[in-house]
Amino acid sequence: MPDNTEANVAAADVLTLLLHNQHALAAAIEEMALWTKANGSSETHDNAVTALQTLDANASAITAGILKLRMGR
Repeated sequence: MPDNTEANVAAADVLTLLLHNQHALAAAIEEMALWTKANGSSETHDNAVTALQTLDANASAITAGILKLRMGR
């Protein structure tokens, strides 16, 4: 079986960068959600919170995938 260590490391590195971007977007969405809530738009706030929950759930799965790639499994 061919050794895919370099490919796994490269994929894990790219996924890590994407995960960092996802965290940055989540932080921005959270700031906007808080602003909309403070300015009377609870429906928009609720929609943003739902989006944040999706980002959080996906971040966990991405993190698990990164760990598998880095461990070579």
